[in-house]
Amino acid sequence: MTPPSPSGPVACARRASGQPPPTEEPWMPAPELTPPQTSLPEAASHFGAHVLSDAASRARDIKAATGGPPGAPLPPAPPAVSAPAPAHPDAPPTGAPATSSGLERILRGPSGLGTASLRLVRREEEPAPSEPSVDTAEGRPVPGLYYHPIPEPDPVRVEEVSRRIKDWALDEVALYPEEWEDQFDGFSVGRYMVGCHPDAPTIDHLMLATRLMVAENAVDDCYCEDHGGSPVGLGERLLLAHTALDPLYTTEEYQPQWSKSLHADAPRRAYRSAMEYFVRAAGPSQADRLRHDMARLHMGYLAEAAWAQLDHVPEVWEYLAMRQFNNFRPCPTITDTVGGYELPADLHAQAGMQKVIALAGNATTIVNDLYSYTKELDTPGQHLNLPVVIAEREGLSDRDAYLKSVEVHNNLMHDFETEAAALAVACPVPSLQRFLRGVAAWVDGNHHWHRSNTYRYSLPDFW
Repeated sequence: MTPPSPSGPVACARRASGQPPPTEEPWMPAPELTPPQTSLPEAASHFGAHVLSDAASRARDIKAATGGPPGAPLPPAPPAVSAPAPAHPDAPPTGAPATSSGLERILRGPSGLGTASLRLVRREEEPAPSEPSVDTAEGRPVPGLYYHPIPEPDPVRVEEVSRRIKDWALDEVALYPEEWEDQFDGFSVGRYMVGCHPDAPTIDHLMLATRLMVAENAVDDCYCEDHGGSPVGLGERLLLAHTALDPLYTTEEYQPQWSKSLHADAPRRAYRSAMEYFVRAAGPSQADRLRHDMARLHMGYLAEAAWAQLDHVPEVWEYLAMRQFNNFRPCPTITDTVGGYELPADLHAQAGMQKVIALAGNATTIVNDLYSYTKELDTPGQHLNLPVVIAEREGLSDRDAYLKSVEVHNNLMHDFETEAAALAVACPVPSLQRFLRGVAAWVDGNHHWHRSNTYRYSLPDFW
């Protein structure tokens, strides 16, 4: 085989000086990529104490963002909620590093109203989770799953968010026909978002996440799955829908046609409206961060669609790669906007933070694979999820593949907690600490919703 022509700075220098290339230069394969280097301490010091304090405490009042007086104070924070209980007693211990008492205090976070639920480490005495309500009492966790129980979400907030999101879905975006109402109610999105965002200062902040969650599910259902979805032509539909999040800038002649297209179907109407609300409350970097993560999500949808068209079951590692994109990442990544503050873009972009967010998204999405397993078995054709892929590719029984999937989830959870704790040690910045606690709260709330939503989910009979 003829080796490739030498390239790079040395070769360029030789060519510039007229020197011939070496006659017996061996052809070596490309070296492994250098692991990303973190600059967290430098990033932290770059901001300065006054900038960090401002970034940590900055809250964007929804009314001010939509026309109220600039600088209007936020309403009082919600009453403090109980701290998450420790990990399930049957779960193995985490690999998080031990912390000093001072660091433990930092990781626990502030002690003011509305912050007691957001901790990366437990107190010596944890309050027991509240008893589940009657409609969720039948929900039970996947045996052996590593998770953190949380109290029942505030029923007053749940009721108000549920009322508002249904009004939005019906009156503002005409999201679904009347015959889908039971499914919309059974999704319990209000309870979902209240449980995932315990530090949201107002109902308006909670609605930012709730509209986006409903819009994302409309795209998934109507474009990809249950309600008329198909892998055929999915790329075009997703691209056009994405322009509702990331606006098209075109010529004056064609701009009206694009604007009209944003109302062409329910998913695009929902995306457009949810994003309009979001950008009024978010900073520019927060909005662009969401657009980026939604593009990741859509790329994951397309990979899964390609496998469906080819009737192909990927390797397990390939499936997990797809799931790092087709996952819940857009939801925890907006935890600061929903919390009424902003994590500076330089801190969000750090490799350590990106790894923490990716692991959180991966773990929460495998939770969905496990709880929706029996639901997906009832759908026509073969629906890919982690137990199905492991059974097919590793020759395991359905039961053993499911149990191995639990193990995969637990490993991801331990990695998430270890990396989050290490990042908190490396960069003790108030806004970053709060963001980590918000992501952890989202992870716990996501599991609680899956476990208790017996309208949608039931466990297989493997135990």
